[in-house]
Amino acid sequence: MRIGINTRSLLGSKMEGFGNYTLELVTRICKNHPEHTFYLYFDRPVSEQFSFPTNAVCRRVFPPTRHPLLYIWWFQFSLKRHLIKDQVDLFWSPDGMLPLGLKRPTLASVHDLNFEHFPKDLPWIVSKYYRYFFPKFARQATKIVTVSQTTKDDIKACYKIEDAKIAVIYNGVNPAYQALNTTQKIETIAHLKLPQSYFLFVGSLHPRKNIKRLLAAFQVFANNDTATELVIVGSAMWDAQKFQIQEQYKNRIHFLGHIETDKLAQIMACATAFVYIPYFEGFGMPLAEAMATQTPILAGNQSCLPEIAADAALYVDPYNTDDIAQGMQQLKNDVALQTELKQKGLERVKAFDWDHAAIQLWQEIENLVS
Repeated sequence: MRIGINTRSLLGSKMEGFGNYTLELVTRICKNHPEHTFYLYFDRPVSEQFSFPTNAVCRRVFPPTRHPLLYIWWFQFSLKRHLIKDQVDLFWSPDGMLPLGLKRPTLASVHDLNFEHFPKDLPWIVSKYYRYFFPKFARQATKIVTVSQTTKDDIKACYKIEDAKIAVIYNGVNPAYQALNTTQKIETIAHLKLPQSYFLFVGSLHPRKNIKRLLAAFQVFANNDTATELVIVGSAMWDAQKFQIQEQYKNRIHFLGHIETDKLAQIMACATAFVYIPYFEGFGMPLAEAMATQTPILAGNQSCLPEIAADAALYVDPYNTDDIAQGMQQLKNDVALQTELKQKGLERVKAFDWDHAAIQLWQEIENLVS
């Protein structure tokens, strides 16, 4: 069997959520099925950090997709020609975008529909592209894979897609995310020059991640707590947001930008608590990563977060700054609650495994070509 895969999200050191998702699953299905040939389609040179099995054929397809107009060119013209030329039997797109009219079985991974509910959070042209094309992608797809039941229900409601066409496959957790003992934490904090006590946020600095309310809530919390700081890890999406931080708190709030996985796992394991309060999310990978490192979680009570974190988080209203600040104070001061959430997180994180996800994905692929 010849399987085509959209791997344009594999951007080396610049990878975010889509890229990590793609890499974890692509490497596993290629390795697990050496009897098949996998065509990996990139939109720029393949980073030297990637090493694929010999049954993976890397293709560079012009042009680099840095703008919605280039998305159209790449998917609807260049990529489609390559898929036909390579005679693929099936095409899988980990970011949900598809060549329309392709006469092959197609599998689309749709992670969330934030652009349908909060279109103003994106640049106008990007929002326009997503809202015009994603209903078409959903109809084009022979099968849709999504990452939570919440997102599946959203796709069904927004695009009138039948239940049987959508499969839920949870994400997994990179094995780098592990708990550290007390000595390891002390050494890591010193080596990375981290605060002795800090709340951590991890994620792209996208408006739906609710960073502005997180900052506002921390400043309310900081009025009564002089020991805890706030560390924010993630790259700015689209135009950098302007965050309002009072002068007296600027030295207690740290923006670290994009961090490599191994170092990020250490930063997560050393955090006093992980604070994650987006008002819309498809899965929320950092929640599972926090569970794996035994870091207690303060989470928003919207979208899929209660589904993913279940009973392993303390929940707050992401639209209420005072509620978030109170949650911070409660989690910081209640050691028994921290211990309880850590234990529940260790149990809950067992549901998130990349090996299992790859097996489920392969079953969907086989079903489409059998």
